[in-house]
Amino acid sequence: MSGFVGILVSDPWLQNQFTQVELRSLKSHFMSMKRESGKLTVSDLASRMGKSKVVGDQNLSNEERATLIQNFHPNLNDEVDFEFYLRIYLNLQAHVNAIIGSGVKNSSAFLKAATTTLLHTISDSEKSSYVAHINNYLSGDEFLNKYLPINPSSNDLFEVAKDGVLLCKLINVAVPGTIDERAINTKSMLNPWERNENHTLCLNSAKAIGCTVVNIGTQDIIEGRRHLVLGVISQIIKIQLLADLNLKKTPQLVELVGDSKDVEELMSLPPEKILLRWMNFQLRKTEYKKTVTNFSSDVKDAEAYTNLLNVLAPEHKNASHLAVKSSFERAKLVLEHADRMGCRRYLTAKDIVEGSPNLNLAFVAHIFQHRNGLSTQTKQISFLENLADDIQISREEKAFRFWINSFDGSLYINNVFEDLRDGWILLQTLDKVSPGIVNWKVASKPPIKLPFKKVENCNQVVKLGKQLKFSLVNIAGNDIVQGNKKLILAYLWQLMRYNILQLLKNLRLHSNGKEITDVDILEWANAKVRNNGCKTHMYSFRDKSLSDGIFFLELLSSVQTRSVNWSLVTNGVTDEEKKMNATYVISIARKLGCSIFLLPEDIIEVNQKMMLTLTASIMYWTLKQPLHLNKPIGSPDSHNGSLLDDSTSDSSIE
Repeated sequence: MSGFVGILVSDPWLQNQFTQVELRSLKSHFMSMKRESGKLTVSDLASRMGKSKVVGDQNLSNEERATLIQNFHPNLNDEVDFEFYLRIYLNLQAHVNAIIGSGVKNSSAFLKAATTTLLHTISDSEKSSYVAHINNYLSGDEFLNKYLPINPSSNDLFEVAKDGVLLCKLINVAVPGTIDERAINTKSMLNPWERNENHTLCLNSAKAIGCTVVNIGTQDIIEGRRHLVLGVISQIIKIQLLADLNLKKTPQLVELVGDSKDVEELMSLPPEKILLRWMNFQLRKTEYKKTVTNFSSDVKDAEAYTNLLNVLAPEHKNASHLAVKSSFERAKLVLEHADRMGCRRYLTAKDIVEGSPNLNLAFVAHIFQHRNGLSTQTKQISFLENLADDIQISREEKAFRFWINSFDGSLYINNVFEDLRDGWILLQTLDKVSPGIVNWKVASKPPIKLPFKKVENCNQVVKLGKQLKFSLVNIAGNDIVQGNKKLILAYLWQLMRYNILQLLKNLRLHSNGKEITDVDILEWANAKVRNNGCKTHMYSFRDKSLSDGIFFLELLSSVQTRSVNWSLVTNGVTDEEKKMNATYVISIARKLGCSIFLLPEDIIEVNQKMMLTLTASIMYWTLKQPLHLNKPIGSPDSHNGSLLDDSTSDSSIE
């Protein structure tokens, strides 16, 4: 449950909720609850929080507290770490505040303070590990070589990160090709505007690869706020280290399961859970009898590591290691074993025995990357043959997943097709997009044991979609419960489209409050390009001429003259030239401030859904600029129809 972010508190969003004094107080409560049995599970929390009088004891019964906690995290057997405990605390406090009202002066809520007023500590051990990672993976970079290697014992990392270049380069190491490096400002002396562009590009790109960057702004990086910068870096590194933990990258993972049903379950798990399952799979080959459920308390004694490395690298095995009584000494031997395997450490023996979840996760992930011990001959399971059968579905699933996760810290999914099937997160997303639309009185919170309750939730999802005028012919709630991929993607596309159209409509200065249509967006884009003296034209969001990326580069240039370096633009004739232009389009849009979740392939293949969201995002950014002059959209000669309504969408249901 612990993320690979930050230090005492691993999520930057969480770090912004508390002062150091508050964290120490809550840490004390947390440790006192753990002392009862040495272990704290989700099922223990309600009663122990009540005894400790941590939150809302005068307003919540133990039964209410237990229900709220179970709704937040249904797996009652999971062990609770400090970060998870803080999330529970904030959720309970929010519920209490809703009961007693926000005007109560003596509420026990920790008020969110400005970041500059908070005292944050960072772990030197984590900082050193991340610096070592950066020094290793970016050592050959032409621009950064004057700064590398960074001294891990200093604060040079935060100084180097201030211009945004290092973070952008690190994102490309984690997910190659995410940022077109031609879009990064790399002059030796950047002005404030250019630095801000780099940070905007970095944060929007980090969001697009799955990082949580809520409550992190460009100013935080410019000012070198260490806990926030380290939080972004650690998330990026985590994504890199866990990149192979899926069946497409490592089909040998099919060894961990028995049949196609188990494979589907495995595909829905987050990478951290797959890593734990892999570790336990290897440990079952030894005499080690315990199950590792986390990267903290369960690995502190280093026994699991000793057995794991003995299985993976038996040529370096030493039977005497298991006989060592001191956990610290055993941890040192584990690291020596890893060194002989050629694995980079990421942590010290002290980090192991102290149970640092971030660094232990990094250590195990790197072991997996280096030597996973799985058969090179994968089982012939028919389900595997279909994994790559629909690349488009995979791309759209990722885009919609990251879009949902970008709202705030309260919504997070690992797999669209699995995590939306009970309807709850879909209802939450609907409420974000159209506040007040959901009837929560008839909605059921997870965990939902009765199947018909899931259907009821999803029936409301479909009903609300029709209320928002989505095209949902012959779609029922049970289709979502059954995980029908085509239907779920069709619904999410229309929900995303509705969201961006509402954002545009709410800019009443430009829209005069009228409904915005796809035609309005199309005509706005063509007018911008035409008024800038360009001759390219977009006839629809399915216009195949868009595949070369030229139109979007001209659109970006028309809304921000200096944004495009035309000497870097290709003719867009060959596939390689088209990809270069498409990557450049996406990076320039993110550099301006557009939050978009498409890939270069979406432009090259002219995915009409993504063409609309890209154009609408550029339009939204442009109309938000305070000094930008625009005529109101929807002039009398505008069309009333739409060049892309839901009935013509690729994923719409007839």
